[in-house]
Amino acid sequence: MSVAATQVEIGDMISRTPGIKHGSPHIAGTGVLVRTIARWSHEGLLPEEIAAKYGFLQLHQVHAALAYYHANRAEIDADLARNDAEAEHFEAEARAGRL
Repeated sequence: MSVAATQVEIGDMISRTPGIKHGSPHIAGTGVLVRTIARWSHEGLLPEEIAAKYGFLQLHQVHAALAYYHANRAEIDADLARNDAEAEHFEAEARAGRL
């Protein structure tokens, strides 16, 4: 096997396509969002633990997602905050019996 056959283009590892995952960045060929990988990392999981949690992810894919997150931190953090606020809203509505 030649070296060229095993090379991976880093730019191809993260996808962002309108109509797929609402255009959110995700690991190409999977349904795993970059923000999900970032959240696991924020919770203290190591990249190896994140990959093991999914079983089908390879370590280089997790690192690519983390690299994308760090390069686009403001956008991903805003997305995480928006999702947290929405979840809190729904939980409050459920507790109040309005859902």
